[in-house]
Amino acid sequence: MDGRSVSRGAELLAAGRRFGLRPGLLARLFAPGFHRVLDRIDRGLESGAIYASLPDGTTRLLGGRKPGFDCEVEVRHWRALLRLATGGSAGWYQAWEAGEWASPDPVPLFALFMANAGSLGDTARAKGPWRLAARAAHALNRNTKAQARRNIAAHYDLGNDFYAPWLDPTMSYSSGYRCGDDGLEAAQRRKWQRLAERLGTPTTVLEIGCGWGSLAGFLADRGSRVTGISLSDEQLAWARTRYPAATFEHQDYRDVSGQFDAVVSVEMVEALGREYWPAYFDTIARVLKPGGRAAIQFISIRDDLFDAYAASADFIQAHVFPGGLLIRTGEFRRLAEERGLQWQDQEDFGADYAETLKAWRERFDRAEAERRLPKGFDERFCDLWRYYLMYCEGGFRGGGIDVHQVTLVRN
Repeated sequence: MDGRSVSRGAELLAAGRRFGLRPGLLARLFAPGFHRVLDRIDRGLESGAIYASLPDGTTRLLGGRKPGFDCEVEVRHWRALLRLATGGSAGWYQAWEAGEWASPDPVPLFALFMANAGSLGDTARAKGPWRLAARAAHALNRNTKAQARRNIAAHYDLGNDFYAPWLDPTMSYSSGYRCGDDGLEAAQRRKWQRLAERLGTPTTVLEIGCGWGSLAGFLADRGSRVTGISLSDEQLAWARTRYPAATFEHQDYRDVSGQFDAVVSVEMVEALGREYWPAYFDTIARVLKPGGRAAIQFISIRDDLFDAYAASADFIQAHVFPGGLLIRTGEFRRLAEERGLQWQDQEDFGADYAETLKAWRERFDRAEAERRLPKGFDERFCDLWRYYLMYCEGGFRGGGIDVHQVTLVRN
């Protein structure tokens, strides 16, 4: 740990140099005029409004034709619009990082863009050479067995001492369920209970992507023999210490052997990439005993938005989750059913994820203000992390992304 105390998180911060080109002369040649960018946004906003103040001192209303998310944006430098027009969401983050735009609350802005994603089209997506550069950089992060270990380490091995100050005491790093006034930890425990109900009373359970082990520990306390697998050394060290009733292995899901009565997997599939979805379901079908049940929690993007989203690389893929990709539910379900896994009892609860992310951000802000974050994470990294939490919250509030639980039953 001490050896990483300087410039921790540098790999995620450096991603901007790999994903796309920064706007310069080439961007000025290819990008539309500044007000043409604003015109495109205005035309694409079917609901909600942006109250924009511009670098020349003027103000402009974008949208405002139907009720929706309303937000304020101060564009401090025209370069911000160049970054948006060429680099999409990754470029918009780079503009925010550079101080080229600001907002008293970016969450409604992100929600507005997501709510209008269909009508906005490619307005907030990388284009031309920037799109090609983003795709090339993302392709280098494809989740081969070797690269999957590096991708997981880049995010989850930032350190247990980094995550502990702002996650709830269970160290659950996924959406709570039925978030309410009783707090985040209670919502996480309700999630475990709902997953357990889907599994029934299995003797043996495999958890694919066990995180810090709290769900595995919960299921073990209910009497199951639980094996949790992960590629994160930091997570496994935490889990082994705190949940001795379960077994934890450093193992790729593709290498699992044996059979189990049940499988559980919470928000792990988003780390795989589309080309590995079949291998994921191959593993579940192979290790589940006949009649066995799997409980899966996953994050999706609307089916109609998926192709444009998958054709490039967005801010999350560039700066936060290397190699990741949200799920297209229709395709995901088809792959499961082709392998004899019956898709049952899907529940959607994206509003709970928005509340979970809001709670994480509030806890993160308090931890930073009270200087409880470990040394080595500088202000730039903390700003990146805060932006990530706001960006995701806005996505769920805007309705274009969602979180689900589903039960799979092996024929």
